[in-house]
Amino acid sequence: MEQKKLSAGTKLGYGVADLGNNLFAQALGFVLLIYLTDTVGLSAALAGIALMVGRIWDAFYDPVIGYISDRTTTRMGRRRPFMLGGAIPWFIAMIVMFTNPSLIIGSGISQAALFAYALIIYMVLCTAYSTVNVPYYSWAPELTSDYHERTSLNGYRSGFAFFGNLIALGAALPIVALCKDKSAGFVLMGLIFGGVMLVTTLTTVFATKEPASLKPAKSLDIWKTYLAVFKNRPYVFILLSYIINFTGITIISGIAIYYFKYILRAENMVTYAMLLLLVTSVVFIPVSVVIAKKTGKKLVYGAASIITAASVMVLFFFGHTLGLNFALVMMFFLGIGLGFTYVPPFAMVADAIEYDYLRTGERREGAFFGIWTWGLKLGQALAVFLMGVILEAMGYVANAMPQSASAQLGIRLFLGPISAAIFILSAVVLYFYPITEKRYKEILAEIAERDERKA
Repeated sequence: MEQKKLSAGTKLGYGVADLGNNLFAQALGFVLLIYLTDTVGLSAALAGIALMVGRIWDAFYDPVIGYISDRTTTRMGRRRPFMLGGAIPWFIAMIVMFTNPSLIIGSGISQAALFAYALIIYMVLCTAYSTVNVPYYSWAPELTSDYHERTSLNGYRSGFAFFGNLIALGAALPIVALCKDKSAGFVLMGLIFGGVMLVTTLTTVFATKEPASLKPAKSLDIWKTYLAVFKNRPYVFILLSYIINFTGITIISGIAIYYFKYILRAENMVTYAMLLLLVTSVVFIPVSVVIAKKTGKKLVYGAASIITAASVMVLFFFGHTLGLNFALVMMFFLGIGLGFTYVPPFAMVADAIEYDYLRTGERREGAFFGIWTWGLKLGQALAVFLMGVILEAMGYVANAMPQSASAQLGIRLFLGPISAAIFILSAVVLYFYPITEKRYKEILAEIAERDERKA
């Protein structure tokens, strides 16, 4: 693969799809659990189980779609056809997911029926998402092999990711509030967000071309392909670190609305708090890119975990007594940690994939990103399962004001010691990631030398 500078148009065209991807992921992480518990009326434990099972199904679908896209040959390339095919089902499923069954069937729906609705629709929604998402992320390493250009490309992508997060956290509850009936408001939110997801995906599909020189991978069957992925030591360390980190982020996103509603008694302020977090994070995305070029991606990513862990611990000890303004200050520091998280891991995994090409002589980015999203979704599944089951076990009752002391403690533990421990573990695993800029240049030189001999 040629090392080359990418045009701004290519970076923009590729990056825009991540607006829809992150809008989807952030919106679901932010409001889906509380939508199911407080609006649909599903118990917290059953909601957590439904989301966990749906994510586990999705996690095992990801490697399959990655494997297939690696071996696809069409005039459009091997990634874009899947994004095109998944875009419309993704849009439709988003609307259905946020359509309360009581709007269609009426009241009195059993918990079993609500559970079936949440589980089935969520599985369909996540399947469509993965059909778009896995090929999309697999595409990035194919656009350039330049060490710093990959960081730049992911910087553009992260900028769009920020705007997706901004829309999800800043507009979700205000859109719901446009309707007098909360259930109707969620339908409107699903329609608007689904439309944005559809448009941004199609924009990338038609605005960016895939490299013509890449040949489909053919050498291994699906099981051998994915077992081989785990023989890549650098990849395993960045994969585990990011799975753990993303599990913590999922917990923070999902529990924040409970924290503001039931601990601070300021549900109307959660949108502003999340906007503050995101604005701070986007300011620190370019800062992270600059620092990474000087000190390395690994150090920046490790710092992100430590900053986030320290912030949630301070919030745990003081947030419930010092109140809203103090919580908003801590959202600023959480934003710094989040901003440092956007770019480094995606650039690091691309470097690890290049190391695999040196080892095997085969391009199979889809396999690596299939496992990447597989791992993230298992982490998400565990996070939402724990939140749902533990909150119910500690006495959480939907819309009860005030919640019991044990339920409030459960909410605070998630936005404190539990998530802090997860972030620290992520940093410990990251310590063992071995690829530096010097080592990456050696990898490229070895690849060039091997390819010359073959020629």
